[in-house]
Amino acid sequence: MGRPNAFNWMMHEFCASHGWCGCIRDGKPLHVSDFIPATGPVSADEFARWLIMADGLDPDQLSASEIRRWMPQLKAVFVRHMKADVVDASGLRSEYRGAQASWLSRLKRRPSSRGKCS
Repeated sequence: MGRPNAFNWMMHEFCASHGWCGCIRDGKPLHVSDFIPATGPVSADEFARWLIMADGLDPDQLSASEIRRWMPQLKAVFVRHMKADVVDASGLRSEYRGAQASWLSRLKRRPSSRGKCS
């Protein structure tokens, strides 16, 4: 079953505290973990862009004010939990079995107000 790890706590903060939970697109859940490769370096900046994409937005289409508001905050949460600006993708996994069920229940209660997901 595992215990919550740094990734779980980070994702909890992103979703519960900041509303970056992903979305449901075409009846299927979309989550930041869908963008994470199996291995290789992942930067805080790259992860922040994936969070935005998982909420149904195109990071390249955001306004300058949205970029200034969201990117520093998202990157700071990543660094605070992962203890580095760049980590290996293999460390961005949950071994906690309750994680997905918790995320899906939150997502159903709190649909994204930012993105283009339905």
